[in-house]
Amino acid sequence: MTWHRPVGTTARDGWDVVVEPDAAGWEHTGLYAGRLADGDARALAAGPREHVVVPLSGSVVVSVDGPSGAHEAKLAGRSSVFTGPTDVAYVPAGSALTVTAVGDARVAVCFAVTEAAEPRFPFRHVASDEVPVELRGAGTASREVRNFGIPGVLDADSIIACEVVTPAGNWSSWPPHKHDEERPGQETQLEEIYYFEVAPEAGSPEAAGADPVGYQRVYGTEHRPIEVLAEVRPGDVVLVPHGWHGPAMAAPGYDLYYLNVMAGPGEERAWLICDDPAHGWVRDTWSDQPVDPRLPLGGAR
Repeated sequence: MTWHRPVGTTARDGWDVVVEPDAAGWEHTGLYAGRLADGDARALAAGPREHVVVPLSGSVVVSVDGPSGAHEAKLAGRSSVFTGPTDVAYVPAGSALTVTAVGDARVAVCFAVTEAAEPRFPFRHVASDEVPVELRGAGTASREVRNFGIPGVLDADSIIACEVVTPAGNWSSWPPHKHDEERPGQETQLEEIYYFEVAPEAGSPEAAGADPVGYQRVYGTEHRPIEVLAEVRPGDVVLVPHGWHGPAMAAPGYDLYYLNVMAGPGEERAWLICDDPAHGWVRDTWSDQPVDPRLPLGGAR
């Protein structure tokens, strides 16, 4: 199984990125991402999946036909993932959806497979000012987390989704952690998708011929091995079926963004993690360190 999927290697049906459940053990989550010219549309059929539509740049209209009727929302979007949070749309299971670009746009549609016979939660347009922005970590482990699709912010059957922006030279997904076992109150079993964007550092001069790059690490336990050390570029995906993951490294000169999509088989929809005990002590060093003053990249909130 190839857990690192460079942009274009999974392209089909007009999408640049397609991640679907498969026979190799990937079961619970998926992602479509691509570019749309003004007026272009992409449609996804109804099925046992709930979706979250995330504009990466530009604006889109989301049209939905499902068990609770027809819905439509125009997502204002943003100019870039590095300029701040976006509004998103939650589409319940059993709904067909169409995404149509208003001007040129880039969009991600993430999903989780559900088992509910009927969707429990309605269509929802989450405005950008409803998205909690968390500054996590400190010092060179500082990063910005936009929690538009987590429990307590978005009601959903299974999907958990958020965005993380890491300033140039910093590490995130640190300390390395895992969530691949059901241990009540301690850990939940969740697959995770990392979808990456990388760009020259905010405020940097034009760099002709720049090749934005970052890195992602995933490693396993003795009983469930996995080994990934990926050089990631805009549009790349890394899948985490199990094991410790982190760090995600922003190279000096390049800001790093990733969209996280998580879901699992457990009855509880929660993001409960376990630090790698070899590195968990690092959290204790943050108490006397300031958060990176470059954050949040999208401006003061």
